Amino acid sequence: MNAPQARKVAGISPLVPSPAQTPPPLDDLQAPPVVLIQDRLAGWVSDLTTLHELTERLARTDRLESALTELLRAGAALVGARRGLVVLDPPGGEGPRTTVGVGLSRSDIGHLETVPHAATAYGALLDGTGPLDGGGGGTAARPAAVATPDLLADPALDPRHRDVALRLGYGATYAVPLLSDPDANAAGEPAGHRPRRLGAAVWLYDEPAEPDERSRHLVGLYSRYAGEHLARLVELERARARVADLTGELLPTRLPHVPGVRLGLCHHSGPRGGGHWYDALPLPDDCLGLAVGAVDGSGPAAVAAMSRLRAALRAYAVMEGEDPVAVLSDLELLLSLTEPGRTATALFAHAEPAAGRVLLAGAGHAPPLIVGDRRCAYVETTLSAPLGMLACWEAPSVEVVPEPGETVLLYTDGLLRRTGDPVDRAYARLHAAAASVPAAVRDDPQAVADHVVRTVLADAGAARGGAGGSDGSASSDGSTDDVVLLAVRFEG
Repeated sequence: MNAPQARKVAGISPLVPSPAQTPPPLDDLQAPPVVLIQDRLAGWVSDLTTLHELTERLARTDRLESALTELLRAGAALVGARRGLVVLDPPGGEGPRTTVGVGLSRSDIGHLETVPHAATAYGALLDGTGPLDGGGGGTAARPAAVATPDLLADPALDPRHRDVALRLGYGATYAVPLLSDPDANAAGEPAGHRPRRLGAAVWLYDEPAEPDERSRHLVGLYSRYAGEHLARLVELERARARVADLTGELLPTRLPHVPGVRLGLCHHSGPRGGGHWYDALPLPDDCLGLAVGAVDGSGPAAVAAMSRLRAALRAYAVMEGEDPVAVLSDLELLLSLTEPGRTATALFAHAEPAAGRVLLAGAGHAPPLIVGDRRCAYVETTLSAPLGMLACWEAPSVEVVPEPGETVLLYTDGLLRRTGDPVDRAYARLHAAAASVPAAVRDDPQAVADHVVRTVLADAGAARGGAGGSDGSASSDGSTDDVVLLAVRFEG
């Protein structure tokens, strides 16, 4: 008798014998070499893309503080930390020295600065006592990163450092040096020369942790590029400081005291140093000569030209200050003879506080603005060309009679340019800022000047996403002009 045949189901024969052993799970199978190479290449491409994006963002920074902040944020993303601190301390004592934090308040940074310098990871990097990495083959050893994966478990931890770590709530740190590598720049230094130390950056982990090998490699490459970028910004910052010091020495350091008049001033030098100037000169009969002006261009040449014109204007004001048109005409003649091809704008005012009268003339300059309890208005001046553009300059003067308690604002067009707005909108922004001066400070010309400049630049920055500022930084449109505002209050 034959046994019955089993049915076939979905084309699968149940008579096929079962394998002698269970096959290994899929996770245990070795991937082909090509797949491994593809995965590794994909990882490299991802890392290079990340580094490219981060270095591009850093390269777009043109101010030292913004570059340090960007460095901390990018490094925090690479090492997986939430907070960070960078200490910039270039050797030689030339500065600039600064400390910037991300995720840390001013008080937090203050607590960290109370920790003994040698007891911190970044302190060892700054002092040159930290570990070295590499070297040999004619290449100098470089300071290596310092990782502290479990800070509170270290028995040799400084007691003050332990207290600060517990107060701020971090349990691990990772610090990298910031170096300017002479082998990577065009300074002409021999190969193997020891890199110049600029500072150090440290990131704080909330709990014991440390970055993996990939993260260390990426942040090392990034910090190496950042060091070169910071070195350029440090040199630029030093040059800006020197130009600002030179400009400050060429302008009045103190405003004069004249009966019936109080003065206030706001002056910010641009990053490249412009040729904007101001002056307040006591004249006979208790009169006062007031001047603001700007030379075209920027840099040392513009500063030098500004100094020559200002000195000449002071001499002309003493000789014929009662006639502002004659003062500017003489300045026009001097400019055309001694510096052909250069132009300048200027405004000169002869003030008689006892009579409550101001006679002024302008050469291509912005009109003054009168601020008081009952009015805030621009002075109607005649249109005229800047100095150096006509063979012979001359324009009618204008008489202004400010009421007791009113303040006359004289300013250069750098204040308008810093807003990044069209001319009409910039004038409207300046008018609104002057009209918004609180009544409590209107009797203080310095407070009036501070409020107007701060409001104009802050409002312009807020309208463009926070760009610009009242600290002399460039505006959102890249303007780097000087800012000059001279406030003259008539007591009556």
